[in-house]
Amino acid sequence: MSNYFLISLFYSSIITICLFISLTVVYFISKPLHFKNIWFGIIAYITMVSIGILVVNVHNHKNFENHYSNFDSYKRNSSSFLTLKIIDLLKSNGYNDRYVVKILKTDSINTSGLALLNLKLDSLSKPFSVDDVLIIQSKLNPLFEPLNPSQFNYKAFLENKNIYSQIYSDYQSIFIVSQTKHTLFGFADALRSNINEKLKNYQFSANELAIINALLLGQKKEINDEIYEDYKRAGAIHILAVSGLHVGIILLFLNFIFKPIEYFKYGHIYKILLIIICLWSFAIIAGLSASVSRAVTMFSLVAIGMNLKRPNNTINTLACSAFVLLIIKPSFLFDVGFQLSYLAVFSIVILYPIFYNFWKPKYWVADKLWQAFVVSIVAQFGILPISLFYFHQFPGLFIISNVVVVPLLGIILGYGLVVIGLALINLLPDFLALIYGSLINWMNTFFKWIAQQEAFYFNEISFNLLDVFASYIFIIMLYQFYKLRTFKNGVLVLIAIIIFQSVQIYSTFLNQTNNRFIIFHKNRYTLIGAQEGKTLSLYHNLEKFNKSTDYIISNYSIKNNISYIKEDLVQTVYKISDKKILVIDSLSVFRVTSFKPDYLLLRNSPRINLKRVLDSLKPELIIADGSNYKSYLKRWEKTCKEQKIPFHQTSKKGAFIIK
Repeated sequence: MSNYFLISLFYSSIITICLFISLTVVYFISKPLHFKNIWFGIIAYITMVSIGILVVNVHNHKNFENHYSNFDSYKRNSSSFLTLKIIDLLKSNGYNDRYVVKILKTDSINTSGLALLNLKLDSLSKPFSVDDVLIIQSKLNPLFEPLNPSQFNYKAFLENKNIYSQIYSDYQSIFIVSQTKHTLFGFADALRSNINEKLKNYQFSANELAIINALLLGQKKEINDEIYEDYKRAGAIHILAVSGLHVGIILLFLNFIFKPIEYFKYGHIYKILLIIICLWSFAIIAGLSASVSRAVTMFSLVAIGMNLKRPNNTINTLACSAFVLLIIKPSFLFDVGFQLSYLAVFSIVILYPIFYNFWKPKYWVADKLWQAFVVSIVAQFGILPISLFYFHQFPGLFIISNVVVVPLLGIILGYGLVVIGLALINLLPDFLALIYGSLINWMNTFFKWIAQQEAFYFNEISFNLLDVFASYIFIIMLYQFYKLRTFKNGVLVLIAIIIFQSVQIYSTFLNQTNNRFIIFHKNRYTLIGAQEGKTLSLYHNLEKFNKSTDYIISNYSIKNNISYIKEDLVQTVYKISDKKILVIDSLSVFRVTSFKPDYLLLRNSPRINLKRVLDSLKPELIIADGSNYKSYLKRWEKTCKEQKIPFHQTSKKGAFIIK
């Protein structure tokens, strides 16, 4: 709720303390009476909400006085000497190496806060590592809002991680203060680098090393786009994220290794401590992502119960691990990996016994294949609505991918741990490395073949948030009816179906009545769209238009359920409702006598005297798209400011939309 209702840290603390005192008073009043007090339930619920808001505020870096956003240099957007510490390495984007940095000082003032550091790619410079301390003279630039409708909001994504600004520079402009490792994350990064250096001595290809890093070290930044797309289309992308399957195998391995400790006095306690330390060490090495944190937290609780011979309630263990993680890092709630991970595990725990009992094979091999099949089905069943909402695609052959590879994944992971261990002590035989590389290569080839079956890959599926809620309501009601087949539960299932159908009708109505005119922002080109229901008319000067590769139109089409796209050249005049738009291009022809334009669109850098044009046509607004030179944009903006006419520059304000 704190994401939508802004409450200061001070007031949220006071409110939480008052509610907690009230809850305690009501509890002691109602306890001797031996009956349920409705006020206790209401206050308890409100208190939990208040605690949640307080936790989010405590973790919001902007609430601290020494955060860089509270200093004048940031507010004035002026250049400063910044002392930075590298805390994470991100995947390069083709133009820059990217790092998450902690701001230690602004000039000589101690500060705090995270930022995104973009350094121009340089093949001659060695990339930085975690814990490196640097000094740079630069501005702290604000994050950019998405410039086009339905575009991924990278600003919101970063702000959810407490990153509020970015720095642009190059390697030559940076002074290195220190490259000493002094944190757990620094040592983990050094260990990963050491493992990679050792593995490079063997005949692993770049793709094989990238998969090994993803499977065992939790680092996916080296995976190329082609392989990532193959895994995604095959429905096996979860294999590349270190999660419960990986951690579960490691837990069984550790439980076996440390079993002799049980024979000592208090051996069970020492064994639990060692297992938990090893699990969290692995989590740190793997980067502490949402899926790793969830898995290690849950299996830490499982390890405690398993070694103390206490019965485990998996649902309670899952809920407890989620609660602990959200207290430590509430931003996980909006992490896609966290949501998918928990939904998949909850689905497996709840639905697996039901589906598995449909058939009980007599033979061991058939039983194991059936188990893998059931796990794949129920996991996909649980994450399907939210997966369609985020990714708008469904890999039809996910069952084959999971039934064939997932049973072998335990062997691949176990073998990989042995390979890494032997490589670190320089005892890895070449033939073991060759076999492991061949195994990884076979897995990549298999998923590539699955991905090539285009007929079974369904993409560009429009699915909104209302569809997600309606789908989960139906799934929950259907489960309740299966568990207890009563008339009441049957009615609830029918109501859930009606809700789902109502959402579909409502979404269809919105799509059919959605009419808008959009001047998109696209660098070096003009791209205009006129939407009428499910039809989008595109006017552009692109050399070659491909919907699947043009993410501006692809994202917009999926979000707005566009089923038909028409293409045409850019027109000179557009009439939208009661508004008229005159387009002036590089030919600079703008003499009109038959009508008065309300808006003026400047494209392809026309050589005009804008002041004279404004005096002649007197438009209400000037629009300049991404096809214009920057120098022209600055001059036009200055002229419009002098003439007191609004100036809409798509590279700053985003797409111009008329509804």
